[in-house]
Amino acid sequence: MKKEILLSYFPKNTVKRYQELVAVFENLDNAWKASARELIKIGWEEKLVQEFFAWKNKVNEEKIAKILEHEKIYCLTRDDKQYPANLKELYDPPFCLFVRGELPKDGFNLAVVGTRKYTTYGKQMTEELVAELTQNGLNIISGLALGIDGIAHETTLKAGGKTMAVLGTGINDAHIYPGAHRDLAKRIINSNGALISEYPPGALPSRFGFPKRNRIIAGLSLGVLVTEAPEESGALITAQCALDLGREIFAIPHSITSPTAKGTNALIKNGAHLINSAKDILEILNLQEIKQFIGNREILPDSPIEAKFLQHLSREPLHVDQIIKLTQLDSPTVNATLTMMEMKGKVRNLGAMMYVLGK
Repeated sequence: MKKEILLSYFPKNTVKRYQELVAVFENLDNAWKASARELIKIGWEEKLVQEFFAWKNKVNEEKIAKILEHEKIYCLTRDDKQYPANLKELYDPPFCLFVRGELPKDGFNLAVVGTRKYTTYGKQMTEELVAELTQNGLNIISGLALGIDGIAHETTLKAGGKTMAVLGTGINDAHIYPGAHRDLAKRIINSNGALISEYPPGALPSRFGFPKRNRIIAGLSLGVLVTEAPEESGALITAQCALDLGREIFAIPHSITSPTAKGTNALIKNGAHLINSAKDILEILNLQEIKQFIGNREILPDSPIEAKFLQHLSREPLHVDQIIKLTQLDSPTVNATLTMMEMKGKVRNLGAMMYVLGK
């Protein structure tokens, strides 16, 4: 098991401490073998070092692996090809992402966030905009919270789209928060969406976890739409994270007498895009043709074997030996299938037994 994954289970670990370990020891494998004296030398307090070694001596790697397998959770570290490229633009990208479900590969993601105590108007605007954005090919990201977040996820599912929920807790069934959205979480996974967290299974809600997860929501997105938010709202933290990354901020105007309007109206006053329709967002992001682009790019399998190949092939070249390993098919079957798929224009042979998608 990668040490990034294992170290994420240490309750006192942080991205800053990960970075310190890598900076001094070059990699986390070396850091794992470090002595107490070496850790104190890099600035760790003696009490923290004692807690770390007490935890390290009792951590059960086999048990962790079994839980991840049982809950169908996989981990992406920064050096994994599937790790979202736009998330690396954060100044403190997670060293490890725990994922249940399927991360969209296209990157056409929009965050939709807002208040838990929404109005009828806020609900209506969220539903109308998310439905249209989803129908135009955007994936919707939110935080699974009660209120606007839940409405955004639900609307995406009803429209047949893909949605991702970023949690500030563990993503195993027992620790999905809020508990009222456990069924929603399952439906997100079953609809080719995903649950994401930098916290391992079993992590409980904390006052630090939710603000921190907002940077991941912003980092995964091309922009953030705030549909309704009071003055003190976690949605505004997400908007600030997006602003720090140079992402676009969108806000829905509300009546100035509404307490849940102060956040969105302030965003508009400070330069966020005032949004009247989904078309406004698509134009600002220059994504008017996104649905047609995705449709043209999609390659459909003609058989279950081709479907296996398309799960792994992308624009990144793959050697035939790697394809054999990933598909778990024998060499003659792989070579014959690649030949047929090349004739159909579904894959391209780059030479040296390297293959990519044909379009």
